[in-house]
Amino acid sequence: MKNPRRPTIVDVAKTAGVAPSTVSNALGGKGYVDVKTRARILKAAKALGYRPNRYAQGLRTGGPTAIALVSSMPLGVSGGSSKLGFFMELAAVAAEEAIRHGLALILIPLQIGGKVPAIEVSGTLVVEPMVEDPFLESLVEGNQPVVCLGKWSGHDAVPAIDLMSGYTAELLLDHLRDTGAKRIAVIIGDTGRTSYVETEEAYRRFCAEAGVDPIVLRLRETGGELAGQIAATELFQTHPDVDGVLALVDAFASGVVQAAEALGLAIPDRVRIVTRYDGPRARTANPPLTAVNLHLEEVTRMGVELLNRILHTPNQTPPAMRMPIKPELVVRRSSRA
Repeated sequence: MKNPRRPTIVDVAKTAGVAPSTVSNALGGKGYVDVKTRARILKAAKALGYRPNRYAQGLRTGGPTAIALVSSMPLGVSGGSSKLGFFMELAAVAAEEAIRHGLALILIPLQIGGKVPAIEVSGTLVVEPMVEDPFLESLVEGNQPVVCLGKWSGHDAVPAIDLMSGYTAELLLDHLRDTGAKRIAVIIGDTGRTSYVETEEAYRRFCAEAGVDPIVLRLRETGGELAGQIAATELFQTHPDVDGVLALVDAFASGVVQAAEALGLAIPDRVRIVTRYDGPRARTANPPLTAVNLHLEEVTRMGVELLNRILHTPNQTPPAMRMPIKPELVVRRSSRA
């Protein structure tokens, strides 16, 4: 049995004997409508069970109605096979915060190099954009309201919540050193996200101070765990002295664990492994992975609040904002001395 058709503004207009534009004015409080006519329209709307489409109303009136949360990270990295993880953790908080501001939330998980969907929204939250991010570039060129969760590398004027990726990398590198690791390698993605750029910069400073040559592996994000496993297998074979690995992406870190296990390298006695995001992969790995609490709830709430402020004060666009709470190390068995 088909669901009954939802009554439209045209149905209300026919029942009340007026034009659809008159119904729109009466229900939206726009323009002058005779008191008796307004009463007749309200009675017809109630009888039909008509409910205004707030999204459509916003498009007509120009008011903010819906925002989008966009990520160019492949789901194999940002969510995993279960679709849980970084992106969905942000989405859950963003949806709650958006509703608090009277906004709907639309999720747009983009594949790298994929087509940009034509979706009508009032503003957009972009999760850790790439250096060359066609979707974000199109938003900025079109003067569309946008806030990045994680700075856009090379575009400091674009409003963003700073995830403090350099500081996070220093936390993890110092921890590896303090637990006994002497030869540390870093594995990052190849898309030039700010987290990758700032992590590599922090790592190269770390190596310079220690007087050792850096080992940086850049992997394709779409490769996920398998890419991490293949790269780590080669790493351990070509650099047998490596006893610490910072795999920034948790999917890569899972692959590093698998490689170490296959080669018979005990964790953490022979090699210590750490990652950035304290998500499901880090917590359920064997052994569980040392990671960082990025305070993503607060990051997301700040992002929605900032975007909402921009929507209502378009001529006062603020710069990047830094989290009031610093990322915190969560030590687990993968690195514990």
